[in-house]
Order: sequence, then structure tokens, then C-alpha cells
Amino acid sequence: MATEAAYDGIADWYEEDFLGGPAARTTDGNPLALGVLLDELLGAGGGATCLELGCGTGVHAARLRALGWEPVGMDLSGGMLKHARGRLPVAQADAARLPVADGSSPAVVAVMVHTDVPDYPAVLREAARVLRPGGVFVHIGVHPCFCGGFADRADAEAVVVRPGYRDAGWTRESWTDRGLRDKVGARHLPLPDLLHGFLDAGLTPERFSEHGAPTPVVMAVRARKAG
Repeated sequence: MATEAAYDGIADWYEEDFLGGPAARTTDGNPLALGVLLDELLGAGGGATCLELGCGTGVHAARLRALGWEPVGMDLSGGMLKHARGRLPVAQADAARLPVADGSSPAVVAVMVHTDVPDYPAVLREAARVLRPGGVFVHIGVHPCFCGGFADRADAEAVVVRPGYRDAGWTRESWTDRGLRDKVGARHLPLPDLLHGFLDAGLTPERFSEHGAPTPVVMAVRARKAG
């Protein structure tokens, strides 16, 4: 396990400024605005455990509990977990190598994670491994078609998509210097590569959702492991 993760150096800024600003709960790309997608795609838990991959500072724990789940968080960044520990049980772990037994989790969620890991298909395979047969996985992530180094979102009413969408890879290019990507970078997967990752992991997509207007910022997927 790496001793220092990309978010370690900005964990306090993330918690206090990025999440804590006055528009945090209404800004489409801010994690605090995305609980409605958990309501829609994850649904009621009945007291069961839900594993959150890349839990960050644990901002979704209260929403998961309100849905009836008992959240347990995993994140590589010790700096982020410093803030999360008061919100849910956590472990410092690589999402592609989880310290979790095969077939032990009824639900797994990953919220705004896939652009932060070097190999998201490996994370999807790991999610499938730890899920029980019939278990549900919810992915909520940056929209691969309208966000990335190729997308200029400086105009709130339109997105300019330049060449580069088809090129999978990592970049720090960003349309703003007040967000995350100029600080920690992002890994881009074109839409087919992202969806193939679900299928190759043995996760069957069931429902899809988009969030943000007028052009989506986020795409979400509910998938299930075969029973």
C-alpha cells in the first residue's frame, strides 16, 4: 500500500473548502449534491452492511444510514480518512485489493471514484469478488462523455468537446483551477471502456441515471452480481 495518496495533500481543503463552500450541496459535480442518486439506485438497506469504496471524508455515511444501510468505508488516503473516522467505520485500503472476504458484502458503492484510480476495471472486478450473489453495486462518477481534459465547461450553458474523448489516460488538464482535477489529476475512460468494465467483472447493469443540467456532469449505474 502506498504511504501517501494523491488526496493526502489536499484533504483539509477538500473537507473545509470544496465540501464546505456555500454552494456545495447544489453544485452538480460536488459529492454532497449526489445523495439523490443513492436514493434512486441503491434504495433501502434493511440494516445490512454497505461497503463504500473511496469513501473520502465519509460524507455519504449519513445518507446511507438514512436509507437503512450500515456503511463501512475504504480509502487509500490517510488524510481523507482522518476526517471520515468520526462518520463511519473505515479501513485504509486500495480499492483494487480490498481486505474483504469473497462474497461477503450485500452492497458496494463507489461515488466519484473511477477517475481517481489507475485501473477502474480492476476495482470493478474487486467489487464483484466481495459482493454476495445477487448483491448490488452502485457506481456514481464523472460523466465520461461531457467531463475530462477534452471538455471545456467554462460556459455554464454549453460544453465544448474537443478531440481527446476517445483517448483513455491520465491528465491534470482542467477547465477550472478551483476544482479537484487541476490538483490531483483524473483518469479518463471512454464510455464503452467503462461499461465493458462492468460486464467483464461479471456485473450486470440494471439501471442508469444522469445528473446535472443543462449538460450532465455525472453518470450513475446500478449493477448486480449474478445470483
